[in-house]
Amino acid sequence: MNRRLIALTLAALGAVSVSTGALAETTWQKEHPRRTEVNQRLANQDRRIHNEVRSGEISHQQAAALHHEDHQIRNEERAMASHDDGHITRADQSALNQQENAVSRQIGR
Repeated sequence: MNRRLIALTLAALGAVSVSTGALAETTWQKEHPRRTEVNQRLANQDRRIHNEVRSGEISHQQAAALHHEDHQIRNEERAMASHDDGHITRADQSALNQQENAVSRQIGR
Protein backbone atom coordinates (compact mmCIF):
# COMPACT_ATOMS: atom_id res chain seq x y z
CA MET A 1 0.00 0.00 0.00
CA ASN A 2 2.88 2.36 0.74
CA ARG A 3 4.29 1.86 -2.76
CA ARG A 4 0.92 2.61 -4.30
CA LEU A 5 0.61 5.87 -2.32
CA ILE A 6 4.12 6.91 -3.37
CA ALA A 7 3.37 6.11 -7.01
CA LEU A 8 0.16 8.18 -6.93
CA THR A 9 1.95 11.08 -5.24
CA LEU A 10 4.71 11.06 -7.85
CA ALA A 11 2.17 10.93 -10.66
CA ALA A 12 0.30 13.91 -9.18
CA LEU A 13 3.52 15.90 -8.80
CA GLY A 14 4.43 15.13 -12.41
CA ALA A 15 1.06 16.36 -13.64
CA VAL A 16 1.40 19.58 -11.65
CA SER A 17 4.88 20.29 -13.01
CA VAL A 18 3.72 19.71 -16.60
CA SER A 19 0.72 22.03 -16.21
CA THR A 20 2.90 24.72 -14.60
CA GLY A 21 5.27 24.58 -17.57
CA ALA A 22 2.38 25.06 -19.97
CA LEU A 23 1.18 28.11 -18.04
CA ALA A 24 4.64 29.64 -18.08
CA GLU A 25 4.85 29.17 -21.85
CA THR A 26 1.49 30.82 -22.40
CA THR A 27 2.48 33.82 -20.25
CA TRP A 28 5.73 34.21 -22.21
CA GLN A 29 3.93 34.13 -25.53
CA LYS A 30 1.33 36.61 -24.38
CA GLU A 31 4.04 39.03 -23.27
CA HIS A 32 6.42 38.59 -26.19
CA PRO A 33 8.42 41.82 -26.74
CA ARG A 34 7.21 42.39 -30.30
CA ARG A 35 3.57 41.86 -29.30
CA THR A 36 4.05 44.13 -26.29
CA GLU A 37 5.47 46.92 -28.46
CA VAL A 38 2.60 46.71 -30.96
CA ASN A 39 -0.02 46.67 -28.22
CA GLN A 40 1.62 49.57 -26.35
CA ARG A 41 1.56 51.64 -29.53
CA LEU A 42 -2.14 50.84 -29.98
CA ALA A 43 -2.85 51.88 -26.37
CA ASN A 44 -0.90 55.10 -26.88
CA GLN A 45 -2.86 55.90 -30.04
CA ASP A 46 -6.09 55.23 -28.16
CA ARG A 47 -5.08 57.84 -25.55
CA ARG A 48 -4.13 60.32 -28.27
CA ILE A 49 -7.51 59.88 -29.96
CA HIS A 50 -9.33 60.50 -26.65
CA ASN A 51 -7.20 63.59 -25.97
CA GLU A 52 -7.95 65.05 -29.40
CA VAL A 53 -11.69 64.48 -28.95
CA ARG A 54 -11.54 66.15 -25.52
CA SER A 55 -9.68 69.14 -26.92
CA GLY A 56 -12.10 69.41 -29.84
CA GLU A 57 -9.50 68.75 -32.54
CA ILE A 58 -11.46 65.81 -33.98
CA SER A 59 -15.13 64.85 -33.90
CA HIS A 60 -16.60 61.79 -32.25
CA GLN A 61 -17.26 60.36 -35.71
CA GLN A 62 -13.60 60.78 -36.70
CA ALA A 63 -12.53 59.21 -33.40
CA ALA A 64 -14.83 56.24 -34.00
CA ALA A 65 -13.27 55.69 -37.43
CA LEU A 66 -9.74 55.83 -35.95
CA HIS A 67 -10.72 53.46 -33.14
CA HIS A 68 -12.14 51.10 -35.75
CA GLU A 69 -8.83 51.11 -37.66
CA ASP A 70 -6.89 50.45 -34.43
CA HIS A 71 -9.29 47.62 -33.59
CA GLN A 72 -8.61 46.04 -36.99
CA ILE A 73 -4.85 46.30 -36.39
CA ARG A 74 -5.24 44.67 -32.96
CA ASN A 75 -7.29 41.83 -34.48
CA GLU A 76 -4.65 41.34 -37.17
CA GLU A 77 -1.92 41.21 -34.50
CA ARG A 78 -3.85 38.51 -32.64
CA ALA A 79 -4.37 36.52 -35.84
CA MET A 80 -0.68 36.76 -36.71
CA ALA A 81 0.27 35.61 -33.22
CA SER A 82 -2.09 32.65 -33.41
CA HIS A 83 -0.29 31.47 -36.55
CA ASP A 84 3.18 31.68 -34.96
CA ASP A 85 2.77 29.95 -31.60
CA GLY A 86 1.79 33.08 -29.69
CA HIS A 87 4.32 35.57 -31.01
CA ILE A 88 4.68 37.74 -34.09
CA THR A 89 7.60 37.71 -36.49
CA ARG A 90 9.71 40.74 -37.35
CA ALA A 91 7.96 40.92 -40.71
CA ASP A 92 4.57 40.87 -38.95
CA GLN A 93 5.72 43.61 -36.60
CA SER A 94 6.95 45.72 -39.50
CA ALA A 95 3.61 45.39 -41.33
CA LEU A 96 1.68 46.28 -38.17
CA ASN A 97 3.96 49.26 -37.49
CA GLN A 98 3.31 50.60 -40.99
CA GLN A 99 -0.44 50.36 -40.38
CA GLU A 100 -0.06 52.05 -36.99
CA ASN A 101 2.01 54.83 -38.58
CA ALA A 102 -0.79 55.52 -41.05
CA VAL A 103 -3.34 55.82 -38.23
CA SER A 104 -0.92 57.93 -36.19
CA ARG A 105 -0.57 60.42 -39.03
CA GLN A 106 -4.38 60.72 -39.16
CA ILE A 107 -4.51 61.46 -35.43
CA GLY A 108 -1.89 64.18 -35.50
CA ARG A 109 -3.32 66.29 -38.33
